[in-house]
Amino acid sequence: MALLDKHKILEKNATLLLIFSFLVVTVGGIVEIAPLFYLENTIEKVKGVRPYSPLEMAGREIYIREGCYVCHSQMVRPMRDEVERYGHYSLAAESMYDHPFLWGSKRTGPDLARVGGRYSDEWHRDHLYDPQSVVPESVMPKYGYLEHRMLDPEKIHIADLMRTNRLVGVPYTDEMIEMAEEDFRAQADPDADHDGLLERYPGAQTRNFDGRPGISETDALIAYLQVLGTMVDFSTFQPDPTR
Repeated sequence: MALLDKHKILEKNATLLLIFSFLVVTVGGIVEIAPLFYLENTIEKVKGVRPYSPLEMAGREIYIREGCYVCHSQMVRPMRDEVERYGHYSLAAESMYDHPFLWGSKRTGPDLARVGGRYSDEWHRDHLYDPQSVVPESVMPKYGYLEHRMLDPEKIHIADLMRTNRLVGVPYTDEMIEMAEEDFRAQADPDADHDGLLERYPGAQTRNFDGRPGISETDALIAYLQVLGTMVDFSTFQPDPTR
């Protein structure tokens, strides 16, 4: 009761309540912020995570432009129902090169953080062309027009986009930027020489993603979707318990 009586003093005195509230917020802020000045990196480095290839980056831009992130999140939370449905919970490192990140806050459709490799390219192409043909209950609009919009890496300034991302910390090298247009074309051409591309972007998938001549926006978007959640080998991943 004595403690409650003292608390009434704060409740009845606006000035004292303001002062003590400020002190509590200040202490809490220091506890949360101060350790950050002593950490070199707040994100645990995970083997396999790399910057997006030029074609994947272009696909990501289309994904953002078309508003896909509005209905699809890219963050599997560490809850049993989500892990059983989507796979391993999302790691901070998986989105360390995302500017902006696409975690999302709404799921009209399923989470896409682990969609890479779950469906074939043909399934994705059909799903984009006519979503209801593969998921009858889907309310997703049709994106068939993407396969008729062809991409030229020079016209979409893919190298400039990579330079911009490098300014905010994505470790694109001078070589990556210099070879951006060539890598862009090579990834969608199954007959191209992929050695340089795979050296710069280990694990990059190389093929004609939409099965049609040329490189379309559908090619780029499928290339992006197929890489989501595939960079980390979770069969060997061991989280750092100290982080």
